[in-house]
Amino acid sequence: MRWRILAGCAVFAGAGYLLFGIAFGPKVEAVKVVRREVVQSVVASGRVATPYRVDIGSQIVGTVAQVPVAEGQTVKAGQTLVELEAGEARAGVNQAQVAVAQAEARLRQLRELQLPVASLALRQAQANLIDARARLERNKTLYERGFISSAVLDESQRNLDVAQAQFDSAGKQVETAQPTGSDYAMALRALDQARATLQEAQARLAYTMIRAPAAGTLIARAVERGDVVQPGKVLMVLSPTGETQLVLAIDERNLAKLKIGQQALASADAYATQKFPAEVVYINPGIDAQRGTVEVKLRVPAPPEYLRQDMTVSVDIEVERHRDALALPAEAVHDATGPSPWVLKVKNGRAGAQPVKLGLRGEGAIEIREGLEAGDLVVSAGNAKVKPGQRMRPVTNE
Repeated sequence: MRWRILAGCAVFAGAGYLLFGIAFGPKVEAVKVVRREVVQSVVASGRVATPYRVDIGSQIVGTVAQVPVAEGQTVKAGQTLVELEAGEARAGVNQAQVAVAQAEARLRQLRELQLPVASLALRQAQANLIDARARLERNKTLYERGFISSAVLDESQRNLDVAQAQFDSAGKQVETAQPTGSDYAMALRALDQARATLQEAQARLAYTMIRAPAAGTLIARAVERGDVVQPGKVLMVLSPTGETQLVLAIDERNLAKLKIGQQALASADAYATQKFPAEVVYINPGIDAQRGTVEVKLRVPAPPEYLRQDMTVSVDIEVERHRDALALPAEAVHDATGPSPWVLKVKNGRAGAQPVKLGLRGEGAIEIREGLEAGDLVVSAGNAKVKPGQRMRPVTNE
């Protein structure tokens, strides 16, 4: 008898539970509209790049004697990267140095020997000219008085002419040996030419030592000992030390959201868990018509040591932040990307379709501009069986 009473109670309780469920609806998971910070980001992938790269090559034809650096090595400005055989170039420098020494000696000879000697010769010729002129005058007087013959007078005239010619010649020698003279000018030109030849030979010798134009990292090497190199062939590629940038191709639909100075968090795909900050510094004014993307560059103020040229990176650019926004989980909003988003709002035990106006779309949350207030309950979009107007009992995780 007792078990019949218990069985009857159980049946009555079950019936009551069913009637309660029918009257008030099933339990449905719901979320509460809350105020929270919503951050909207533009997510893109790209690569690591320095502002420029330097192709390193030889300026002369030569045979590689030594390559003292390796690909991936960090080098200093001026460090030797490639050494070419330099025997012929050194011989050219020695020969040019001898030519300079000879030209300098010729110039010293003009100043210290030829000009003083020419000046002495000029003074001697001047004295001879004065003497010859005086002899001629005396002989003219003697001839007029009949003391000498015409032959003696003619001889005096010839002596004067010779003395005059010697004086003129000595004067020319002095003139050309002076700093304003032609011999001096020719000696100076010869010295300048010799020095220019020496500079050319020294430059050619310097070209046998190919050095790093700036500090950086060698990201490519295409030269080995014994190779014959020539101008125009790229032997190495240098990534200079400096500002590291991230170059992204972002969908043009996000262009209006991007601004110079926006902050971002980036990670290399090879080190996905290690984030580092970056900042937008360049937005290309043009659009890639084929891909529908815009090129964006970000500065990395403190690049991590593991970051390498051309590494693939993922970047979250923070485009806007609202610190006290009404927000819901993104999955609670129906047709969130369409023209008329809506939610299932819980009111008086029923689910009702409520149009909403959306704001920022953050990671896992979406801002509600209009249509809801803080504390309202909304059926999660995952409850596809719940229809507008249906009775229900909302259950939250609080």
